[in-house]
Parts: sequence; C-alpha cells; structure tokens
Amino acid sequence: MQPIGLIDIGGTTIKFAVLKSGHLISKNKIATPDNLVDFYKETTAQVNQMRQEHQILGVGISSPGAVNKSTGVIEGASALPYIHNFDIKSSLTERFELPISVENDANCAALAELEDGAGQGVNSLCFLIIGTGVGGAVIVNHQVWHGAHLFGGEFGYTLVDDQSTLSELGTSVSVAKRYNSRHGSEGLLDGRQVFELSNQGNVLAQNEVLVMYQSLAKAIYNLQYSFDPELIVLGGAVSNNPQLIPGINKEVERIRKIVKIASIRPKIVACHFTDEANLRGAAVDFTREYREELEND
Repeated sequence: MQPIGLIDIGGTTIKFAVLKSGHLISKNKIATPDNLVDFYKETTAQVNQMRQEHQILGVGISSPGAVNKSTGVIEGASALPYIHNFDIKSSLTERFELPISVENDANCAALAELEDGAGQGVNSLCFLIIGTGVGGAVIVNHQVWHGAHLFGGEFGYTLVDDQSTLSELGTSVSVAKRYNSRHGSEGLLDGRQVFELSNQGNVLAQNEVLVMYQSLAKAIYNLQYSFDPELIVLGGAVSNNPQLIPGINKEVERIRKIVKIASIRPKIVACHFTDEANLRGAAVDFTREYREELEND
C-alpha cells in the first residue's frame, strides 16, 4: 500500500508524519497557528511536501473535539475554536487535493492500541486518557462507539460522587492541585512530586493519591459492569507510573468485596503507544474509511 500522510492537531503543536510499511517516517511538528488562514497555509505546505517526497495516498487526521464522521464537521469545543462548526473535511480535501479522514484524537489513540498496541487481538475495550482531565474512547466489535451525541468515551464528565467528576478527582494534575491547596503550597508541586512525597510516607500526599486511585477504580468498575469490555487501557503520561495500575487494582478489589455480586475483575493494562498513538490511529481510521478503494487499487 502507498504511504499515508498523517496529521495530529494539538492545542500547542501540530505533528506530521508519513506511515510507510508500518513505520512512522518524516516526523515533524510546528507550533499550532492561532487562526484558520495560517492553519490552512501550514498544513497544506506540509502535505504538499509529503506528496512530493513520498507520493502519499491520502491524509489521516487526528483532531480535538467531537468529530462528526457523517458531516465532516468538528463539533463541540477545543483550544482551537477556528476548526469547529463547519465542514472542515471538505475544505481540507479541496486544499490537499487528496482523500482525507478526520477522527477525534482519543478515538485515534484507541484505534492505534486496538490495531497494534495493548488492545491487539480483542474486540472491545475502553480507553481512558489521564491528563489534565480524563478523556477516552469506547471500542465495541472493533468499531469506535461515537454515541448519539458524539460523547462516547467522555468518561471525565461522569460523576464520582454527588459533586465531583472523574476529571476533577482522577488525575495527577488534580492530585497536585488538592495537595498544594491543602498544604498551602499553591502551584509549587506537580503530580509527579506529590507521588514522590506519597512514596516517602507523607500522609497528606498519600491521601490525595488515594483519592485518585479510588476515583479511577470506581469509574473502571462502572465501565466494566456497563459495557463489559475485554480490556481497560490506560493512557496519558501517568500511565508510565508503575504504581498506577496496582494502586487502581487494589481499590477495584475493595469495591468487589463490598459488591458481593461483582464476579468480574476488570483487566487493566497500560497503553503501548505514547506520542505516536494519535498519528498511528489516524492511519487506522483512514484505511478503514477508504477500505473499498484501497482493496480495489
């Protein structure tokens, strides 16, 4: 198959790469423009270079926001308001003069894990991306579940208690925020540093880390007993912390002891891909969208 050009749109940078024979090559990134005109100019220049150097077949795009696959419109909101609420897919297709696909970045990351990563070989999974908040994706029968309102996988909006969402309680960013607020050190420590204090026996830090574990465990338990996926995959920088999954599993077991009928133990794994996940997933989405054309090529 011919190489595929790839774009990962982020709030700070836009990443570019070409997928050739399963490998990402010609990787590059630029600062994200602050307006649509420059966005078009920069992305088109990068795609033209890919065409010249690699004769790419088309372009797969990973984007923030609620991507409506049927209309080509990126709904919802993100740090880049200028990409929303119009048929951006048609606009980019016209400028690139190539077939393109567009999919939400979390869904792309989940597709990458499903295809060649931690989820390889399963039919269903829930993917939680733990960053500033908690995002994610749902895969059912190898397909992204977008949901009736394109909110499939928006786990961060779910309630952990009567007042707080998973995004507010279940991240290392929130751990640091709570610790700094209660310790009187607002803005001084990040999540990694609070985890280190917890390991050193700091009781306040341990309590805040426990809140994160309990919140994620509750969410994962609920996902297991609603969607019943084969696998729960955790992504985001904190997924590299070797204590994360054991800490969550301990709290899941505590829940299972309370809920006597809970016979299923969620299978929780860390993601395989990190920085490359969105780009690789955009390639998976592209090949799925143009499968018939590729097979007849």
